[in-house]
Amino acid sequence: MKAIVVAAGRGKRLGPETAEIPKCMVCVGGRPILHWQLDALSAAGVDELVIVRGYLGDRIDPGARAGLRVRFVENPDWANNNIFTSLFYAEAEMATGFLFSYSDIVFSPEHARALAAGAGPVGLVVDRRWRDAYEGRTLHPVSEAELARVEATGAAARVTRVGKRLVSAEEAAGEFIGLARFSPEGAEALRAVWRSARSAGLEKPFGAAASLAQAYLSDGLNAVADAGVPLSPSFIDGGWREIDTEQDLARAEQAIADWGF
Repeated sequence: MKAIVVAAGRGKRLGPETAEIPKCMVCVGGRPILHWQLDALSAAGVDELVIVRGYLGDRIDPGARAGLRVRFVENPDWANNNIFTSLFYAEAEMATGFLFSYSDIVFSPEHARALAAGAGPVGLVVDRRWRDAYEGRTLHPVSEAELARVEATGAAARVTRVGKRLVSAEEAAGEFIGLARFSPEGAEALRAVWRSARSAGLEKPFGAAASLAQAYLSDGLNAVADAGVPLSPSFIDGGWREIDTEQDLARAEQAIADWGF
C-alpha cells in the first residue's frame, strides 16, 4: 500500500522550531512528527511512501524501516503554493490509490488501520470529539478547523462539505484531521478535478480559495463530492493532534504521553 505525505511548507507559526528543519522533522515526544506518522502508516500496511518536499527538503530523514520504500518528489515552488497544488507534484504516484496525510499531524495506528480497511472511493478521518482539542487552543482558533458536514448514518454516511469556515460548528459532525484514503477510483476523481481546474490556470479561483495555487485539499475534496463521488467518513474520538503552533507542540507533548504509544 502506498502513502503520500505532503511536507513542502515551512510552518512559520512554529517559530524557531522550523528555522533549520522542515515542519515534519520537528520533535514531539522525543521523535520527529514524521516518524510518528510512519509508525502508524506502517501498522496500516503501508510499504511505499512518497514525500512531497520543498522547504529544507534535503533535511527530511524518514529513518530506516524494514520493508518500507521511500521516494521524494520535489515541489520547487513550495513558497507560492498550498497543499492541493503541492500534492499534484506527485500525480504520477496516484493511479493505484493511496493513503494521504498532512505532515503536521500525529495520530494513532488504529486510526490509520481503520481508514485503510474502509470501503468506497474516498475515505476521510473525521474526529467527533474535535472540540476537546480546541479547549485552550488560543493560537489556532475554531475558525481554522476543517470541519465536516456529514449526511446519513452507518454505511450510508457521506461527507458533503469540508473545510475552514465552510461548515459551522453547530452543523459539524467532526473535524477532518488531514488523513485520507483514495482508492484508484477516488484518485482518478481527484485527478479529474485537478486537470479541469489546472486547465483554467493556477491563478483562477478554485473552491473557497482565491486561486488554485492557494487551494487546500478540502477544496479538491468538495469538488469531488460535487461531482457525485462519495466521501465516506471514518469516525474517530480523539487520539490525534495537529501541530501548527508552538502552543500546539506543547499540548501535543502531553497528549502523546497520555496516549501511551
